[in-house]
Amino acid sequence: MQPVPAVPESQRLKDVSRRSSATIHVVTPLWESPSLSAAVGATVHLKMEAFQPVGSFKARGIGLACRAGLEAGASRLVCASAGNAGYAVAYAGRKIGLPVTVVVPKTTPAWLQDLVHREGATVVVHGDSFDDAHAYGVQLADKDTAAYIHPFDDPIVWKGHSSIIHEIAEVGVRPGAVVVSVGGGGLLCGLLEGMHDVGWTDVPILAVETEGAASFAAAVRAGRPVTLDRITSVATTLGARRVADEAFAWTKRHPIVPWQVTDRDAVHACVRFADEHRVLVEPACGASLAAVYDKAAPLEGRQPIVVIVCGGAGVSIQLINEWKKQFGL
Repeated sequence: MQPVPAVPESQRLKDVSRRSSATIHVVTPLWESPSLSAAVGATVHLKMEAFQPVGSFKARGIGLACRAGLEAGASRLVCASAGNAGYAVAYAGRKIGLPVTVVVPKTTPAWLQDLVHREGATVVVHGDSFDDAHAYGVQLADKDTAAYIHPFDDPIVWKGHSSIIHEIAEVGVRPGAVVVSVGGGGLLCGLLEGMHDVGWTDVPILAVETEGAASFAAAVRAGRPVTLDRITSVATTLGARRVADEAFAWTKRHPIVPWQVTDRDAVHACVRFADEHRVLVEPACGASLAAVYDKAAPLEGRQPIVVIVCGGAGVSIQLINEWKKQFGL
């Protein structure tokens, strides 16, 4: 058998460059919503991150972090996630040609695990919560040359998410307020980084959570990041028991207003949004929509309002119907 010739270093670098430049996220539309504008009494624009290839904003920051791992020489990617982040890593890994292992807690539905598996990733079930899965994922990544992709607590992830604001600014919309759902705080950090990049240092953010998953609001009340005992909300993708330290640190240098809605309000907003805009989103996204539908007090007198429609892979017509039944809608 003839020996396989070594790949020249110049060719290897070209291959890495080609794979690392693979498109992970897309530029999403900014819609004006007549129905939400009528509900709140101000012009409302929707940044439609639900239209990302993986169904959520995660494609941006996660995609950038995965490319960074490739360029640093990682042999594979490891992520812990209850849903959207793991799906984004699996998708990005397939696009750039790196194998992926996603660690999910036992609470992750089988159909969502299958969604990740269909992207070619290895799915490992470990622990009862994201925190358990995260600890195990870090251990797996430490055993070889894998890159561990944190779902939300990573400056590279924040940088990727900041592109949302740059796209809004490029079309000439300067918001009077930005509304966003908050889980671990990665999207919040990215938006704030982008807002300071473009000079929107005085534009307030309404940081919306569901009751039972409000780790950011708990941090603001305590004056420091705290760990919730457990997550009780149906909005499981908001289910970080502790918000990123950087998300709390931003409260010292930018106007951010914590806001909470009920699970029922979040689900109702998902149903209403599907009826009015023909787009399915998770309750985690429904939380920020609910704040607008219900005329959250901090939005009074602010316009235009920009809502980050963060989307979510964990939604289907069947789930929407189950949630409607659960909350008597």
